Amino acid sequence: MVPGVSTLEARIADAADGWRLDRALADALPTLSRERIKALISTGNVTGPDGQVRDPKRKAPGGALFRIDVPEPAPAHNEPQDIELKIVFEDEHLIVIDKQAGLVVHPAAGNFDGTLVNALLHHCQGSLSGIGGVARPGIVHRIDKDTSGLMVAAKTDRAHVGLARQFKAHSIDRRYKAIVSGRPKTGSGTVDAPLARSPQNRKKMAIVAGGKRAVTHWRLHELHELHEAALVECRLETGRTHQVRVHMASIGHPLIGDPVYGRTKKEHRELLETLGFHRQALHAAHLGFIHPIDSRALAFESQMPADMQELFDQLVV
Repeated sequence: MVPGVSTLEARIADAADGWRLDRALADALPTLSRERIKALISTGNVTGPDGQVRDPKRKAPGGALFRIDVPEPAPAHNEPQDIELKIVFEDEHLIVIDKQAGLVVHPAAGNFDGTLVNALLHHCQGSLSGIGGVARPGIVHRIDKDTSGLMVAAKTDRAHVGLARQFKAHSIDRRYKAIVSGRPKTGSGTVDAPLARSPQNRKKMAIVAGGKRAVTHWRLHELHELHEAALVECRLETGRTHQVRVHMASIGHPLIGDPVYGRTKKEHRELLETLGFHRQALHAAHLGFIHPIDSRALAFESQMPADMQELFDQLVV
C-alpha cells in the first residue's frame, strides 16, 4: 500500500452499463463526488479490467470491477486557528455558522489569518471537503467581513457539490435584515440590475451594463417607524458581491453605516459615533436549503446581533 493513499474497489452496476465512467463510479461510491472521481480518473488513479483509465467520458461496462486510489487531500496553506464560532447546526456533511461582524471569510491580502477558514480548519480537523485534492472547508458562498449572520460550509465533497449546485440554481433561501437611510415610499420592490466591478474604482461593485444579473427583492418592516431610516428585509434571488449594499443604494436608500456605498446623514453619523457602530447595518437573518445528502428541507433564523439591535432601538421614533 502506498503511504498517504487509500484504495477503494467499486463494481459497476448492471443498470449503469453504458453510462459515463465518472457517473457510474460516483453511483457505486457515494462517499466520493462525481467531480472528485473525474479528477482521479484524469490523473491516472483509476484502474479497470483493461488497466489504467484516464478518460472519464468512456463508457462503463456493467459488472466490471474498478480500483480507485485516493490520495489524502494535501493540507491547505492556511493554518488552523482556535477562533470561537457560533454554530447553529452541524452534522457529518455540513456546518452552519452564525458569523460575527468583523470576521473575514477567506484569507487575502491584509487578512492572512484570523479568518473563518482558519477557524473551520481547526474545528473540522479530519473532516473537510477535499474538492480538488486540497483539504479546505467547502465554503460555497460568502458574506462581507462587516456583515453578520448565517453561512453554510460543506465538510464532504458530496455536500460541497450539492450545495454549490443549489447556489448555482438560485434555490437557496437567503434573507437579510438591513437598516437603510430614509423610508421607501412603497412597501416592497425588486431591484433587477447587473453588477460588475466599477470601471472607476476596481475595489467597488457597481451597476454595469453587461455585468452579472443580480436580483434583490425587498420589503419594508412596518412594525416600527424609524427616524429618517427604515428596517427592510432583502431576499436574494442571486448572490453577487455587495449585492444588497449596491442595490439599496441605487434606489436612494443606502445602508446606514456603509462606508463604501452610502453617505451617512449628519444625525445618523452622530448616533453611530456615540454607539461605536462602524459597519454597514446588514445581517444575514435567514438561510434555507435542501440538505445535499438526505434531502431534508433545512431553515435557520438568526436574530440581529446586539450592536445592530441597539442601533435599531435608538432609531425607533
